[in-house]
Amino acid sequence: MMKQTQSPDPEIIRSMFSKVAKNYDKGNSVLSVGIHHLWRTKTVKIADAKPGQKVLDCATGTGDLAIAFKKAVGPTGDVIGTDFCVEMLDYAPDKAKEQNLEIKFEQADVTMLQYPDKQFDIVSISFGIRNVNDPVKALQEMSRVSKPGGRVIILEFGQMSIPVIGAAYKFYSEKVLPVLGGWVTGQKEAYNYLQKSSAAFPCREGFLDLMKKAGTFNHMEYVPVSFGIAYIYIGTVK
Repeated sequence: MMKQTQSPDPEIIRSMFSKVAKNYDKGNSVLSVGIHHLWRTKTVKIADAKPGQKVLDCATGTGDLAIAFKKAVGPTGDVIGTDFCVEMLDYAPDKAKEQNLEIKFEQADVTMLQYPDKQFDIVSISFGIRNVNDPVKALQEMSRVSKPGGRVIILEFGQMSIPVIGAAYKFYSEKVLPVLGGWVTGQKEAYNYLQKSSAAFPCREGFLDLMKKAGTFNHMEYVPVSFGIAYIYIGTVK
């Protein structure tokens, strides 16, 4: 497994996502053939979200995971979706309103959350933590705002461990995905970065090591999705 050797520059990441925001949803649907919706559904199920709970979704982007959580916690529950790129957030409120869902969207940096301690039953982040300058600090912040016994849930790309399927996906992600992503969004360079960051970011036990460094969890585990294209990590907060 490759190791990520250089921390992402927050301003470069912010600029990159601001450029792809307009076509971000279209790009996701084309590149994953819609499978990313199934991943989010599974994430909410694994998080064991219940009616009335309070959820914070970090790096929410255009709001897909926040919307999925709101459907699970219902009208008595509260969901806040945050992102540090305001251009991505611009599209989230209308998506929620189209489904008659009341969700608060706010600008926030996952490494410096503005919320008080012990507020949320579930704190999540999907396809965002590999773009954070300090993932351990992000995990500590997510844990800080979680209630004791609450769950921090991370959905993130990784590397497949199945040889034949892994080789086929590696070819797709390296040769096809950046070209296709560039064609759909007009931002090929962004998808080159996204592919390389996915290939280099720690996954499986490597990511559990980051969770251990955070020092905030009683229990940690992961569940692979789609043969390990992505992983769902679950941490129970001390």
